[in-house]
Amino acid sequence: MMGNAAATVWEAPVGVEDELSRLRRGDPEALGALVERYQHRLYRYLCRMVSDPAAAEDLFQQTWLRVAEQIRRYDERRNFDAWLFRVAHNLAIDSLRRYRPESLDEPLPSGESRVERLPADAPSALDLVVEREWSGKIAGAIEQLPAIYREVLALRFEEEMKLEEISESLSAPLSTVKTRLRRALEGLRERLEASGAVREVTP
Repeated sequence: MMGNAAATVWEAPVGVEDELSRLRRGDPEALGALVERYQHRLYRYLCRMVSDPAAAEDLFQQTWLRVAEQIRRYDERRNFDAWLFRVAHNLAIDSLRRYRPESLDEPLPSGESRVERLPADAPSALDLVVEREWSGKIAGAIEQLPAIYREVLALRFEEEMKLEEISESLSAPLSTVKTRLRRALEGLRERLEASGAVREVTP
């Protein structure tokens, strides 16, 4: 019985907190474990920010170097996801300011139109094909948005962060995050309308 219990504990998955603790102690394998845990999410976020896979890869590497350098200053009472994405955000913004300052512009969408939600996926094979085409149109419209709007959409809907976590990641007031999200959705809808891609929306 003791052996089984010990085996169960030994096989338990290692959590983020354990990996962070090991990294603080200078364990290089802990950094590798964290990179593996967050690689898809972080790289996807950076691609949304800079719209360039090669630049996103470079920023991905810079982010983890910065994490390794600053891990001893990380407050373990804070949300690590929010801290990690804040590090990535700062590096991405610095990169955009150096190479593409125009991508940080914040054009206001015309008017204060209400943003409606998109319908859920339909189950039929035909609808699934249409849904893939629709997803492609949305992705294309998102790419046309300024970086600050692409970023908040990515954090909210791809990373599924709460607004408070986004606020911490961006070092921005909650009210600013809400405004950016609203404007991002409005801008997205305007671009879809302009391309004739907007579908009927069910309440």
